[in-house]
Amino acid sequence: MLKDTLKNIVSFDPETLELLVNQFSEVPFSKGSSFAKKGEYSRKIAFVKSGVLRAYYSNEQAEEYNKTFFTENHFVGAYSSLITQQKNLIDIDCLTDCCLLVANYKRITDLYDQYPQVERLSRILAEQFFVRKEKREIELVTLQAKDRYTIFQNEHPQLEQLIPQYHIASYLGVSPTQLSRIRTQK
Repeated sequence: MLKDTLKNIVSFDPETLELLVNQFSEVPFSKGSSFAKKGEYSRKIAFVKSGVLRAYYSNEQAEEYNKTFFTENHFVGAYSSLITQQKNLIDIDCLTDCCLLVANYKRITDLYDQYPQVERLSRILAEQFFVRKEKREIELVTLQAKDRYTIFQNEHPQLEQLIPQYHIASYLGVSPTQLSRIRTQK
């Protein structure tokens, strides 16, 4: 699974691919457990083998705002903390039982000079992340909630059956009641 995903992004030579894949170890996470915590320093990146995680912000009133979901065959990490080596501004929690392939981020970046394909992979992943983030930000400010919900359903067709509706409402920027109305209208 990880190898196939990596090969679809960069045309790796077999030796580099094997070296990179060997950086990752399978780690089970239970529903409700944290992969990254606000205020801590992140050191790990992971590939989601199975399960669903969410990244979210919380304010001083303990209100939570879902930023994104990480699902099967995607990479997960508190990227700002990893890159800046500053404390996390977000939390990343498991919404279901998860199986993650976890690697030490610094060990990956230490491979950049000797293995340009690894650095190329990181650049492409960062570019893809930026494009998704920008698209989502534009959707939040330019589209009606029902249109954002339709996009969510198209991009995450199985997610509604796996996670509570209030998480979806938070991700869409609406209340659970508003989401219920939108779902009724469809």
